[in-house]
Amino acid sequence: MINIGFFGDGPWADNTLKKISKNNNFSISFIVTRFKKPDSKLEKWSKKLSVDLISYEDVNSPQAVAKFQKYNADLFVSMSFDQILKKDIILLPKMGFLNCHAGALPFYRGRNILNWALINDEKEFGVTVHFIDEGIDTGDIILQKKRVISDKDDYSTLLKKAESLCAECLYEAIIKVESGDFERIKQKSIHPKGSYFFKRKKGDERINWKSSSRDIFNFVRALTDPGPCAQTSHNKKLIKLRKVKIPKIRNNYQGIPGEVVLKKNNHVFIKTKDSVIKLPLEDSFSTKNQLLLQSLELGDLLQ
Repeated sequence: MINIGFFGDGPWADNTLKKISKNNNFSISFIVTRFKKPDSKLEKWSKKLSVDLISYEDVNSPQAVAKFQKYNADLFVSMSFDQILKKDIILLPKMGFLNCHAGALPFYRGRNILNWALINDEKEFGVTVHFIDEGIDTGDIILQKKRVISDKDDYSTLLKKAESLCAECLYEAIIKVESGDFERIKQKSIHPKGSYFFKRKKGDERINWKSSSRDIFNFVRALTDPGPCAQTSHNKKLIKLRKVKIPKIRNNYQGIPGEVVLKKNNHVFIKTKDSVIKLPLEDSFSTKNQLLLQSLELGDLLQ
């Protein structure tokens, strides 16, 4: 049996603990939640497993490191934990410290990876389990899996796929570590630099109507629920968009990007850089938002 110190948050962590708890070769020593918004499901897991639930503003502090050391855990794992980990805590468990990242490392390091994958029109996304080092998502890879992204996917569907796949991958990686049957893959052996993406911030939701129809389609589906959703405005009134469609027949509509060029079959057609894109009038967050969309007339300009 190996004793595991578990750091995590959200459905990602919940799904992983469901798998770990069913394996008699694994024992959870303690659970660490995020400091600002502790996960109530992890609190339930701590009671169910009769283990300590821990929360530190800084898990790298001497006090935190000293506490974790007392548990004498063999392996630490991280699933959607939000603090950057430093040397003293990384070196505590003799079997190492694993992290699961929803990106195909060494590419897509950083934050909001699923959103960026959709924005960038990727045809697949990856999930990687790696040993934590003092860099950000730079440690040796132990396991990686990829899944297809289709045009039917958006942020919500990708999130569900990733939540399930991350739990599956981290669980399999723990089994590999426990058995000793694994290979540590240096990220530089895949690519010397990889890529890094920054956390999206408030204000990044605005649609650029000078972009191509395909780019706008990807942008909107990347920010849909449970994200902030793509935003535009008319007469200084904010409009949020859950989804848009690319017409099958792409006529050469005349107009300037952002201009309403057609209303037809409960859709409004907006001019883009290369063609048009369709906004469904019935799909909205609220009556107010829907009324704003329905009030758009030919020649109106979205910004």
